[in-house]
Formats: sequence, C-alpha cells, structure tokens
Amino acid sequence: MSIDYFQIPRQFLNPLGAAILSVAVLGSTAHADKAHGIAMYGAPQLPPDFVSLPYVNPQAPKGGRIVIGERGGFDSLNPFVRKGTAPWQLRFSGTIGFESLMGRSWDEPFTLYCLLCESIDASDDRKTVTFTLRDEARFSDGSPVTVEDVMWSYETLGTVGHPRYHNLWKNIASMEQTGPRSVTFTFDSDDRELALLVGMRPVLKKAHYDGIDFAESGTDVAPITSAPYVIEDFEAGRFISLKRNPDYWGWDQPFMQGQANLDEIRIEYFSDGTAQFEAFKSGALNTNREFNAEKWETQYDFPAIDRGDVIKSVLPHQRPSGITGFVMNTRRDFFADWRVRDAMLHAFNFEFINETMTGGRQPRITSYFSNSPLAMSDGPAEGLVRELLEPFAAELPEGVLEGYTLPESDGSLRNRANIAKAADMLAEAGWTVQDGVLKDANGKPFVFSILLTQGSAEEGSIADLYVQALERLGMQVTIETVDSAQFKERTNTFDFDMTWYRRGVSLSPGNEQKKYWGIEAADTETSRNWMGMKSPAAEAMIDAMLTAGTRDEFLSAVKALDRVLTAGRYVIPTYQYNISRIAHTKELKFAEPLPIYGDWINWQTDTWYWED
Repeated sequence: MSIDYFQIPRQFLNPLGAAILSVAVLGSTAHADKAHGIAMYGAPQLPPDFVSLPYVNPQAPKGGRIVIGERGGFDSLNPFVRKGTAPWQLRFSGTIGFESLMGRSWDEPFTLYCLLCESIDASDDRKTVTFTLRDEARFSDGSPVTVEDVMWSYETLGTVGHPRYHNLWKNIASMEQTGPRSVTFTFDSDDRELALLVGMRPVLKKAHYDGIDFAESGTDVAPITSAPYVIEDFEAGRFISLKRNPDYWGWDQPFMQGQANLDEIRIEYFSDGTAQFEAFKSGALNTNREFNAEKWETQYDFPAIDRGDVIKSVLPHQRPSGITGFVMNTRRDFFADWRVRDAMLHAFNFEFINETMTGGRQPRITSYFSNSPLAMSDGPAEGLVRELLEPFAAELPEGVLEGYTLPESDGSLRNRANIAKAADMLAEAGWTVQDGVLKDANGKPFVFSILLTQGSAEEGSIADLYVQALERLGMQVTIETVDSAQFKERTNTFDFDMTWYRRGVSLSPGNEQKKYWGIEAADTETSRNWMGMKSPAAEAMIDAMLTAGTRDEFLSAVKALDRVLTAGRYVIPTYQYNISRIAHTKELKFAEPLPIYGDWINWQTDTWYWED
C-alpha cells in the first residue's frame, strides 16, 4: 500500500444505519493459525513475543513537546469526509490520528502487527480474515472498543465517507460478528492485499455520532478515537495542539513501546514557507523539514545552530521516490497527445533549474519508483515485464517497450537542442508557430495556465523559469495563484491545465494505485488521478500486481507499471528526495537505526522523544 504525505484512503456510511453486512455462511476455506501479524508476502519479521518495533527507543523518556510548522490552514477536525480541510496528520493511523485493528511497521515493505486486535486469522487464499479485539482496548473517553464500533466504522467510512475509502468497501462481500470480540470479513475478489487493507481502517466510536451527520465537516465535532493523543486546543487555520493521554489504553502493548513519547504535539500554520522558516529561526518552532538542498547548505547558519542548540540531521531512506513535479491534465485536448507532453518535457530545462534552485545538489526523479528495487530497468523491456506489456503494444507510447529516459539538457539557459526537439514534436502533433504564436491547423493558439497555491515560493520560481522556455516555443502561459481552499476545490474537480503534483509510493504498492492512475478514478472527482490518464495497460499492470502469487511476479508487474507511467509522460519530474533534512532543537531525539522508510508518515511525531 502506498501513502503520500497529503493522502490516504478512507470511506464512510449512513450514520442512521448501524447496518451490519450479514453473511449467510462463511466458506470452508482453509485457515492458518491465529497470528500476531500479517505480511503481504512471507511472514512478519518480528516474532509473536517481540518487545518493540526495531526503530524505536523502548526506554524513551516521556515529556517535552514538538512544535511543527505547516503551510496553509484547516477548517475541519474530521479527516474522514469529503468536505473541509483537516490537518493532514490526523488522516493517518498512528499516535495523533486514529487507531486501526493493526499497526504498520515502517521497517518492512508491508507488514502489519496487531494493535486494537489481539489476533488475526486469515485463510490461506486470504479470501476471509477474522480479527479478535483486545478486551482492554478503549476510546479516549474510557469506553470499550467493540465489534459494533468496528463494523459501524467500516460501513460508515465505506458509504458516506471520503470516496478514497469506497474501493475496499466495494470488495467486502460480507462482514459478520463471529464472537463476543471477533469480526470476520469475506472478500469477493482475488486480491491478497485486501486482508491487510481491512486491518488499517479507522475505528471510531459509533455512539459519538448519534444525531450527527457524519458526512458534514467542521471544527465543532472532533472524532473520538482510541489513539494516545487527544485534541486539547486549536484555532481554525492557525494552530492545533494535541496532548498525550495519560489514560491511554495501550501503553503496555509491545507495538506502542517507544511511541507517543512527547507530552504535546503542536502544529502551527503559516501563509508561506518564508514565514515558517523565520518562525523556526526565532524559536517559535522547534523542528523544520527542509526540501531545498541549496537553502540547507547556505541559510541554516543562524545563532542557534552555531551554539549547538539546533541540530541538522540528514536522514537516508530506502523507499521509492514517488513523483513530484508539474502534472498535465490530459482532459485538456492539447495535453491528450503524448507527443505534446513529450515536447513539454523537452522544454523543461531541469539541469539549469536545478543549478539555479539548489546549486545542482538535488538529483532528479527518473521514474515513479526510482531509488528502489521496484524501479523500471534501463533499456528495452525483458522477460515477464515484456510479456505483461506486449498485449498493449499498439496503444503504448514510444519508449514503454523500447526503453525511456527523461530528456537532459546541456545545462545552459537556452537549452537549444531540447527546444528544437520540442518544436519538432509539437509540429508532429499539429502545432506550428504562426506569426510568432504556436497554433493548431485551425489557428487556435496554444494557451494554458499553471495553477499554484499561495505561498508556493519555490514552485513559483521553477514555474517562472519554465514559462520563459515555453514562450520561446510560441506558447501563451500564465501562472495562476489561489489560496489553499480554492486549490483543493479546483484539483478535486480537475479544474486546471497544469499544476504542482506530488504522490508518494511505498515499497509495497497496492490497491491505491487504481486511485492514482486507474481508469475509473479519471472520471471520479476528488480522486488522485489528476492527470486523467485512462490506460488499459496501467490498469492491467495494477491487476497483475494485486494478484501476483510470488515476489518475482509482483516486482515484474510494478516495473511494467513504472514504464507505462514514466513513458506516458504525464508529469514533468523535478527533484528526488532520497534523503530527508530535518533541523531540530537538540533536545528532540530519534532512535537508530532508522526504518527502511526513513522519515515517513508521522514517524517523527510517533517515535521522537525529548531528552535534556
């Protein structure tokens, strides 16, 4: 399952219905013994009697606080519905969001360990899975977590929640209470990942929503969860403060040892990155994640660093790069042609932009799964990768089967060779310069806009350099800047030509890939398929990935998908963040060795601790 910093699937139900999906008869499919965890392939790395996750300090002291900066704002405390904007940190299973039946280890590609459940029992074919709840599991108000809460949460999330939850619900053929503390799910498709995904859904308190329209959003009702932190104070759009719950039910659970160490997690919001950085320098924030390598080298030289009060930590990871850059909306006629998209890539002078923005320090993303074993290989497709792709050869753009690499410039401002290649590709697609303006055969000019959010200073600077190159091709391009609420609304409805785009992917991609690149998602508002791609080849590669019976089959399917995505030329990639750069006060510490995912979803707030 892949997760990016600004997303994760959820789904919801009609709050009036405590409806329990009935199952007539559970099949007689063979089951393995009850277990403490489950892995996508093979067995979990940690034994049943594990003491803690391998990347935490189980003796970490409790206390202190972390103050994080974010750009933008929020107008909701409910991250599970379509409406409103909630702090993104609340969307994820962990110490400050919600808890699920199982918790994920970031030191394995995709392995879950029991959290709210005490055991998991999956059939050999993973068509059915049973969870038995821990008797001691409690919500923050002290009430027990029950099977009824679990089933209500899943149906609610799957029907009236955010659409990103709906796919799992559609694949659940039945859900039934099979014991005082047990619930069994049966799936209607051959998809090994479903047994894991069903262990990761938010579990909320049913009674809390009596008389409340769950699908509505706002700051008047915060979800009650079983997580170790509770919302103590907030000001919409300004800050939110979460305090560690001393009565949290799970302090003795092995999975929670060395986690939820800080007394307070506070998130402050800023209009732009400059204001956020100044707040960090002044001490208003005590940690700051830096994405610009040049800034890291040249601007982190203020007195607190000189005194040793602030430390600069460089943290490597082994996860895929994902994709970051400018996405082209193929719902627009001019971007529907891959040759036009190829021209846009040739016009993007990455080498010059990288030198200008980062001093040439930042490597480029070379594919959606670069920096990992999942990345497509150089050169022509071979072996099983080729076998998977060949049935779609007639519809695939140039480079998928033959091999594809991103255009490289000579690093000069003019980028002459690539601009000439871009002009050739545009002409091949029917666009030529007429009276200094790029037009099609009907005389329609090539006009489009790049949508950015307010405060996107770095993205704006990159866009400015890019527009200069596009104007040399005769294009008429404007940069449109809107506030975060407008940006969300417009990207939710695909109301843009080109915009800034980031999607993180994991070492175990799964069903979420259909939300990112699937055909159905292309026509589903709020989906992650911003480019609007409708590729039967991509769809088939995802299906092959989900039904793979071996690790080799899985790897081949992902490598083939990577080829379809990268050579599809939907996104103009920029920097690859193969390390994280975090500056922080010296009292904030983290355990080593780092997990293979490195600085990933809520790793900092989940596992860091305060030590004077």
